[in-house]
Amino acid sequence: MAQLKVTQIKSGIGGTHRQRETLKSLGLRKIRQSVVREDSQTVRGMIATVSHLVTVEEVD
Repeated sequence: MAQLKVTQIKSGIGGTHRQRETLKSLGLRKIRQSVVREDSQTVRGMIATVSHLVTVEEVD
């Protein structure tokens, strides 16, 4: 199954509570921190919620 590398590029400080909690559930705590997650509908939905705060790359 494909994997996604999610990197936080902006702070969640000015965001809503939902956006901050989504970053936390993805495992992102600091700017420029990256995590690798399985590509699933759940993760895609979380990424869509904070799409303006993260970048996404596919990893093989």
